[in-house]
Amino acid sequence: MNNNKMKLAAAVTAFSIVLSACTNSAIEDVPAQSEAESSSGGNSTAESEKQKLQDSSIRNFALTAAPSRLDTGHGDVLDVWSYNGTVPGPPIEVVKGETVNITLQNRLEVPTSLHWHGVPVPNDMDGIPGVTQNAVQPGESFTYEFVADTPGTYWYHSHQDSVNQLDLGLYGTFVVKDPAEQYDRDYTIVLDEWMSSGTMALMDMAMSGVSEMLDDMPGMNHDNGHMNHQQDNDKMMDNNMHGEHDMQEHDMSMYDLYTMNGKSGYDIEPLRVKEGDTVRLRLINAGYLSHSLHLHGHDFKLITTDGQPLNNPAIVSDQLIHIAPGERYDIVFEADNPGEWYLEEHGPEERMANMRLKMIYENVSGSQDKSNWNDELPVLDLTKYGEASDMRFSLDQSYDVAYTMDLGTMTQEDGTTYTINDKVFPDTAPLSVKEGDQVLVTLRNTSAKDDHPMHLHGHFFQVLSKNGKAIEGSPIMKDTINLKPGEELVVAFEADNPGNWMFHCHDLHHASAGMVTKVQYSDFKSTFVNDPAAGNKPE
Repeated sequence: MNNNKMKLAAAVTAFSIVLSACTNSAIEDVPAQSEAESSSGGNSTAESEKQKLQDSSIRNFALTAAPSRLDTGHGDVLDVWSYNGTVPGPPIEVVKGETVNITLQNRLEVPTSLHWHGVPVPNDMDGIPGVTQNAVQPGESFTYEFVADTPGTYWYHSHQDSVNQLDLGLYGTFVVKDPAEQYDRDYTIVLDEWMSSGTMALMDMAMSGVSEMLDDMPGMNHDNGHMNHQQDNDKMMDNNMHGEHDMQEHDMSMYDLYTMNGKSGYDIEPLRVKEGDTVRLRLINAGYLSHSLHLHGHDFKLITTDGQPLNNPAIVSDQLIHIAPGERYDIVFEADNPGEWYLEEHGPEERMANMRLKMIYENVSGSQDKSNWNDELPVLDLTKYGEASDMRFSLDQSYDVAYTMDLGTMTQEDGTTYTINDKVFPDTAPLSVKEGDQVLVTLRNTSAKDDHPMHLHGHFFQVLSKNGKAIEGSPIMKDTINLKPGEELVVAFEADNPGNWMFHCHDLHHASAGMVTKVQYSDFKSTFVNDPAAGNKPE
């Protein structure tokens, strides 16, 4: 059966095979188009960035966004959008201090962009249409250039109509390696969820320009007759007359196909190790659901969260790592137990059984692991993990800016909205800061049943307390953090990267329905000029 991923944009895929044929499956170095021209105004930060660009070596890459198809295994072949024909897109790995020069070519029928999730880039390289750049139009290109000077595990994805474009497959991994850190095996694993039935059509594709194309194809059937897109377009418009994503209050059970690196269940490519190897696993959640993973047969250390190191991490055994949308966690273990083992999700739902990756020892026979995905195991408590040390921020210091964000859910006649202090974007009040400010943010999830993984662009924040209790273990620096219903987190950051930055929920259904605000530097002068014809849609 041919399948779609949750959106009517599959109609575009079916009629864009010529464009898809133009892509390459692997990333490739390309000549730099010009000297670095990054400019954010005449301030000292921009001059410093220019100097860093001049002093570092340059790595050149090309990414082409185009319709494609993804075989997840089990006969599930999805119509997707991809970079260079793969989902995830080609991995970008660079060494600390290198300049990356990445050209995005848009061969979609709609505008798009690239955002470097977690990477503290200059503001004009953040990839946010209508905020830092105009969306890249069909047939056009845009070059992103910045110095990768902060080691860690990151990822890239579209930030134009991202609730749809990311969900269709426009994402990939971005790793900045520290030459001082050496591992025998270093694997990156991307978690995602898809919808195999292809029957939901409640997303407002009018926001991404697809409805006009569907209007030109009345009664057009998918190539296997599985869906009539005109009927689905009518249903979509009936359910989204006000431009909101109701989606039945975002019932995420529709995502029934779980993948690791684009494959599901026993079709996931296994990890291969040798006895005695030191193995690093970089775990990235590119989906809209949280996942709790268990590494069988081995103790491990959790060494980073969102790419930032933890102090003196302790050995962990038979505990789950809970990874919310947008988060990254890196673990390290010794391959000291020959056999075949699983890294798999644990939980009560049948769909979770397919997020299961096998690890195989090379040239060694040993025990064969059995899945126990529905067994209950404790979740690693990050607030008590590792060893306390000097913290950059504290609860009792003074701050230049203090801000409270109540994260709520509001159901109205025209659908469900997700609010910050009872407002929806763009009516949410921004955080106004100046360069050098120390900023304290209190996040409170007032929703009755919705998690809110909040992501701050361009900065790392330190987690100071959870539910009124100070962090006991290692200092925790992050750019994305999840709040369950009723939870409160207090975080702090320094305003050290001038610009206009998004601060939003990374369940992008929530962001598209209002849960977005900005961090705005009052002393920053942007050179960006918004083009009303570009169709900019930052969420």
